[in-house]
Amino acid sequence: MLFTEIAYGPIHSRRLGVSLGMELMPLNHKLCTFNCVYCECGWNSPISHPQLPSREQVREALERKLQALAAEGTTLDVITFSGNGEPTLHPDFAGIIDDTLILRNRYQPRAKVSVLSNATQLGRPEVVEALRRCDNRILKLDAATDEMMRRIDLPVNASLTVAQIEAGLQQFGGDFTLQTCFLRGEHDGQPIDNTRPEELEAWYAAVHCLHPKQIMIYVIDRKTPEEHLSKIPREEMERIAAPLIAQGYDVIISA
Repeated sequence: MLFTEIAYGPIHSRRLGVSLGMELMPLNHKLCTFNCVYCECGWNSPISHPQLPSREQVREALERKLQALAAEGTTLDVITFSGNGEPTLHPDFAGIIDDTLILRNRYQPRAKVSVLSNATQLGRPEVVEALRRCDNRILKLDAATDEMMRRIDLPVNASLTVAQIEAGLQQFGGDFTLQTCFLRGEHDGQPIDNTRPEELEAWYAAVHCLHPKQIMIYVIDRKTPEEHLSKIPREEMERIAAPLIAQGYDVIISA
């Protein structure tokens, strides 16, 4: 499922409410630092010269959409950057966030500005500062062991470690939402299961270290590029969340 507009929707997000989506990656192509086995956008596309929308194109598309929504009386809960890949890859990401905040304040002052990110660009100070200006930083950690993270997320940088991701996340001092997809299956003959006791133990330890203000755990909900995956039952997701809830964490289960 690829997005073909810079500003699309609004759609009803199971986690965020009425959401206007923002696309900063190529339209009709996935471009990401991860190649997650469960991604609804499919596998990364081989693009020799990817065409990203310019900062001005993004600003104009967003303003047109917000004007139309205001004219019809539609109220947004959130303006969400996600789409066909990793939004923080855009070279003008920080400026685009600044433009978005100005337009949000003008047309939809109650809407939150949210970014769904895989946290691989947190070594860039301008990305970190831009994310700090947003209302919601929703940052991914699908597994807390290197082996399972690489099997699930298939990072383009094959040497990426969980420790590097965690170091990036620690810059927010817990002021972010940690997002994790739980799943089981296999890919290229390798088993995938981040619900195994040793995987959960490592993930709980990461949560305690990072202490995010909110945790979103969810399951696969749409067609996935890897066909040999299975959805985790709701009851099992509740068991995964239970120890954290008992410790006072704000956990959202989307299953």
